Amino acid sequence: MIFKDKTVIITGGSEGVGAAAARLFAEAGANLMLVARNKKNLEATAEDVRDKTRVEIFPMDVSDTESCADLFKKAQFEFGRVDVLVNNAGYHARGLVKDVPAADLGRIIDVNLKAPIMLSRLAVPFLQEAGGGAIVNVASLHGRLASVGATTYSASKFGLRVFSLAMHEEMRDSGIKIAVVSPGPIDTGFIMENLDDVDDIVFSQPMSTADDVAQAILDLCGNSIREQAMPVSSGILTTLAYVAPWLGRFLRPMLEKKGARVKARLKAERKAAASGN
Repeated sequence: MIFKDKTVIITGGSEGVGAAAARLFAEAGANLMLVARNKKNLEATAEDVRDKTRVEIFPMDVSDTESCADLFKKAQFEFGRVDVLVNNAGYHARGLVKDVPAADLGRIIDVNLKAPIMLSRLAVPFLQEAGGGAIVNVASLHGRLASVGATTYSASKFGLRVFSLAMHEEMRDSGIKIAVVSPGPIDTGFIMENLDDVDDIVFSQPMSTADDVAQAILDLCGNSIREQAMPVSSGILTTLAYVAPWLGRFLRPMLEKKGARVKARLKAERKAAASGN
């Protein structure tokens, strides 16, 4: 896809993968509508790319239905068209189901699954009016198998993945591309600022950067791939663990030990950096 003068909406656009995607789309010449709850962070990200493209911000909670509808009206008013929607906003409350407040479990579903479904539905007429476009949903390797300690998060990303694949089939002859990227651990604050709360097994897999995932999002807008697991090796591993649960249970202790070693190294590196050593 050629992004020059196209309009891209990015949820969770104030930091991490969303901010990285904003930079890449801006460099490609796209107009940007950046969405997140934190207005200050949104303004900082917008300022970072304003020398490259037109950019507007829309502070909102993606779980608010009325705000979702207003978002597209705002994008249409500001730029005259909508061509790409990136559903990147995410929320996680880590822990066993029995230990996590029910309200937090509900918010995981609202932000990670309900919001992308609503936004995707609302995007369709605008993309049709623009003559086609793309919706890229950011899921997770957690959505490819049952993840202990991230049960509801896993359920939300599994649901988002299946929604994306099914909507891809619904829209395959429409000129609107629906795709999903399923990353493993990403070197962003989403996990790096809460290392102690993140399950050891997460760190057993190679870590992507925000730029890696952002590039995958850009590529998925125009290629023929409907799902990209990152990295590929982890995608294969999660598929095997899904179709053969006994294999996942067998491998889990080894992966947890490997992840614990990686986590300890990361914690030591962050401590050293904080102390200036």
